[in-house]
Amino acid sequence: MSNVAGICTDEFAAVRAAFTEQVESGAELGASLCVTVDGEPVVDLWGGYADPGQTKPWTADTLVNTFSITKTMVALSALLLVDRGELDVHQKVAHYWPEFAANGKADIEVRHLLSHTSGVSSWEAPIALADIYDTEAAENRLATQAPWWEPGTASGYHAMNYGHLMGGIVRRITGRSLGRFFAEELAGPLDADFHIGTAAADFERIADLVPPELPEFDQSLLPQDSVMFKTLFQPLLDFPECGTPAWRQAELGGMGGHGNARSIARLQSLISNGGELGGRKFLSDKTIELIFEPQSDGVDLAIMLPLRFGIGYGLPQPQTAPHVPDGKVCWWAGIGGAMVVNDLEHRVTFAYAMNRMAAGLIGSDRADAYLRATFDVVRGWA
Repeated sequence: MSNVAGICTDEFAAVRAAFTEQVESGAELGASLCVTVDGEPVVDLWGGYADPGQTKPWTADTLVNTFSITKTMVALSALLLVDRGELDVHQKVAHYWPEFAANGKADIEVRHLLSHTSGVSSWEAPIALADIYDTEAAENRLATQAPWWEPGTASGYHAMNYGHLMGGIVRRITGRSLGRFFAEELAGPLDADFHIGTAAADFERIADLVPPELPEFDQSLLPQDSVMFKTLFQPLLDFPECGTPAWRQAELGGMGGHGNARSIARLQSLISNGGELGGRKFLSDKTIELIFEPQSDGVDLAIMLPLRFGIGYGLPQPQTAPHVPDGKVCWWAGIGGAMVVNDLEHRVTFAYAMNRMAAGLIGSDRADAYLRATFDVVRGWA
């Protein structure tokens, strides 16, 4: 008796088989997987359990912390403002947010924030995780800092503060917080169950995370002035803390978004479906093209993996993400294994979210199995 539910067209039967295998073997605790073509779901599956005790089945509307998948929702919010003529990615950040010019940041452009090349990849110490829940105060702290490397010359993954940096701009353009702008302009109109700042009423739907088994690591071995140390340990992500009400309700655009594969695919299919969904045009082709302007290509200073960034998304990088297909594709991953891929040539969006986290920063064996099964089908199309 399989506890995998949902829909899957015959063409994508291999995707269902791959997902069912991972759920039934126990490799997955609970998960959701969705593939859209032309903005419509052809795969929308879920299965397993929302809790380690296996007492709560993962249901059609189970939510989970998707970590850095949230960054793609921030990018979408920025592109919406670009499309409306309210934001220019080649303009200086300080044009919208004058205080940001402090300490040598006057020439940093919006695209540098969106592509992790700004030099401002986290907060100056001392900072605790709880300090970033007050997003406005945490944004203001970032505005006062000096960059840690020359902006635009390399990427240094903006792991925790991506949403705060872009949130500072969104707040000044729209008068709204990032989470509110996203809810009112994207998630609401598209009827997508994804939240940057999750209401207490939704807590009972949130799956419990099972943190990855990580090797013991002596952080004193890292140079304290390295971009890597300052980005990943100021503050340090604490997985038990990610289950607290304070974390869930904070509008953490870098890594605090809660959703599932269906809502991720719904929103991100705006990119693969030419900016249009539900009979409404959200983004022009010209705006979507910005994603593919190369911003960096090399070993990332913060996470030490080779990455290619466009504006707001990763671009294919076979060493780091071998199962993300080449071509006109943009993607990103959440720590532990969550994944989203937009394939514009085939008008396909792939999304995956789960609660048993794998040890890698990007992808997992399970994500790879689903990506392979999906894109074997898609790449077989004439």
